[in-house]
Amino acid sequence: MHFRHGPRAEGTPPPDEDPASEPSGHDPGHDPGHDPGNDPDLLRELLATAPVGVALLDDQLRWHHLNAFTTVTGLRRADLLGRAAATTPFAGAVATLRRVLADGRDREHVTGGPDSAGAPVPPGLRVRYRPLRHGGRTTGVIVVVLDDPDPARAQLRELEQARARLALLDAAAERIGTTLDIRTTCAELAAFTVPALADLAVVDVLPPEAEPARPGRAGAQRLHRAAVRAVPGLDAALAELARPGESVRHREGSAAARGLAGGVAVLTAPGPADACPAGTASLLVLPLAARGHLVGVLTLGRTAATPAFTPDEAAMLGDLAARAATGIDNARSYTRSQGIALELQRALLSEPGNPHQNLALASRYLPSGSSSVVGGDWYETVRLPFGRTLLAMGDVMGHGVEAAVDMSHYRSALRDVAGMDLPPHRILRQLDHVISADDTARPATCLLALADPGRARWTFSSAGHLPPALITPDHPTELLAVPTGPPLGTGFGGYEQSTHPLDPRQTLLLYTDGLVERRHEDIDTSLERLAALRLPATGDLDELLDAVLHSLAPPPAPAAEDDIALLAARPRAR
Repeated sequence: MHFRHGPRAEGTPPPDEDPASEPSGHDPGHDPGHDPGNDPDLLRELLATAPVGVALLDDQLRWHHLNAFTTVTGLRRADLLGRAAATTPFAGAVATLRRVLADGRDREHVTGGPDSAGAPVPPGLRVRYRPLRHGGRTTGVIVVVLDDPDPARAQLRELEQARARLALLDAAAERIGTTLDIRTTCAELAAFTVPALADLAVVDVLPPEAEPARPGRAGAQRLHRAAVRAVPGLDAALAELARPGESVRHREGSAAARGLAGGVAVLTAPGPADACPAGTASLLVLPLAARGHLVGVLTLGRTAATPAFTPDEAAMLGDLAARAATGIDNARSYTRSQGIALELQRALLSEPGNPHQNLALASRYLPSGSSSVVGGDWYETVRLPFGRTLLAMGDVMGHGVEAAVDMSHYRSALRDVAGMDLPPHRILRQLDHVISADDTARPATCLLALADPGRARWTFSSAGHLPPALITPDHPTELLAVPTGPPLGTGFGGYEQSTHPLDPRQTLLLYTDGLVERRHEDIDTSLERLAALRLPATGDLDELLDAVLHSLAPPPAPAAEDDIALLAARPRAR
């Protein structure tokens, strides 16, 4: 009846170790001054991990102790503990319980048959009533629920449990790990378990920058609280716990610390070292391990109103934890690689080149708000002879490290070609020829703006990029019409250029599509939103960029779907 999947519960010997094979004689680890039989905490934990349902009634037939008994019977602990048997669903079995008290003899029945003695237990299970003796007299009754003696019925029940396990994992595959974001994945895990499988779920993970530990070697490691979820009855007590986003280190001796240190599941009642809300009566700690490394820990709790966790449930939930751990590990790896790409891009975009003194510049780069997804947005300025400055804004297609590396190649190629002192449309033509010869390079859009204050003229050329914006005092933002050719790297060529007067009172704004584009919205509508803005055309350029972002940039994830690059230029009056 027991599943053999998931992590081994703490205290259970591996399959190749038989505790009964220990030779007799002196045990160097045995403490002769301590009798385990007189240790109530040890006995309570032994009962909690027993693979059968056990309950204890006193000589007045009041329920005093339950382990997995409620899970097997389907009853609630609150319906039994502290109450007389005659006032509980076991009222039909009171006559049998009294006979056991009276004559001290065992009774056993198979539920569902004519001699089931009124026990509210699923059909086909054995219910055994045994006298509890102390000091030569019967002081209570032990009720034990055992497996079905009929092999066919037992096998059928085992198959039903296997189907339930597969259904659970199938549902988890659809609802856990829908994104490559760590916090989202952990929140999905917590939401999946509460309230369907537990009353409390806490997910702690290693930070993305931390190296994963091998199971059994992470007992004292600091973790990151990623998700917490509880049923309404425990909501008020959640204030006692660390909140998502905070760092945690589990106390030595706690169930979580034992699970991390041993790399195994821990099924127990809460102890003084456990950080769990008041009212939690049963704990199940499941290490989250994937690809041979520990990435976190899942702590589940149940109140006294819910049946305690059983070893069978620990095995099934261990499979769920293993499935979720793979999703969390994928998200950690993705976040780590995106962090590398982000640092690379920021290093490459640290500052544009130095313009002439006749042109003021300001730039800004914002990564996407969704899981630090790094794109290929880039900008550059190249100082040219006769007081001219070439401005470039581009966007490499795709995301990640590869897009950031390609962005670096585009900037390098632009500086080389711009040194030939060609007009903007011929620079694009030359760039397209160079990039298209590299089969591994990704296409990119690009907008060039050549500032020539000496002639009071802007010259523009575009390779599939959005139009530049011109900001004039006391006027709406103007989007300049620029002839647009195909993206760079396609090999099609066909670029043209246009000119526009350069006015020292005006500010030119170059940007990438992340500033204006929105999913399910036509690009013309997006550009109209930019054109309707009245932006400050005087004052500090950084304040202008702040105003642009405040007016147009989407809020953080999940709405921000792309990164944003901005470059503002304003001629300085002579």
